[in-house]
Amino acid sequence: MTGQEIVFALLGAVAVGSGIMVVTTRQLVHAALWLVLSFGALAGMYLVLTAEFVAWVQVLIYVGAIVVLLLFGIMLTRAPIGTAPDLDSGNRWIAAAVAVATAALLVTVVVMGFGDAKMPLEAGGGSAEALGSAVFRTWVLPFEVLSVLLLSALVGAIVLSRTDIGGARSRGKGD
Repeated sequence: MTGQEIVFALLGAVAVGSGIMVVTTRQLVHAALWLVLSFGALAGMYLVLTAEFVAWVQVLIYVGAIVVLLLFGIMLTRAPIGTAPDLDSGNRWIAAAVAVATAALLVTVVVMGFGDAKMPLEAGGGSAEALGSAVFRTWVLPFEVLSVLLLSALVGAIVLSRTDIGGARSRGKGD
C-alpha cells in the first residue's frame, strides 16, 4: 500500500466512524459536530484524490453552510439541546433494519446502474470543467436522486424537531 492509500483508508474510517456517531448520539449539537468531522474527512479524501475543487466545495458548502443551517434550525425550532428521554421512541432495531435495507437497495441500484462506468481521469484531474462535464452528463441521475434525498431528510428533520405540530393535532379544538 502506498502512503496515499493509507491516508485515504484512515480518512474513510474517520468519515464512517463519525457518520455512525451522527446517527447514534443522543445530543443534537454533538450530532452536528460529528457531522462536521465526517464532512471534513470527506474533504480530506477529495484532497488525497487530487480533486481540490471538490474538496473546497465540500468545506465551503457542506461544512460551512449546511452544518450552520442545521445548527440554526436546531436553535430556532426549540429542539432540546441536551439528552431528552422523550425523543427515544423505542424503535431503534426497526429503524436500523430499515436503514440497512435502504442502504443495501441504494448500493445495489448504483452498482447495477453504474458498475462499469468510470469517472474520466483527464489531464485536469479534479478540475471544475472535468467535474462539471462528468456530473451533468454521466452522473446526473444519482446527483438528482441525492438532492431529493437531502430535501426529504431536511423536511423530516423539521417535522421531527417541531413539538407544536404533533401537540396541536392531539388536543381537541375546545382545549
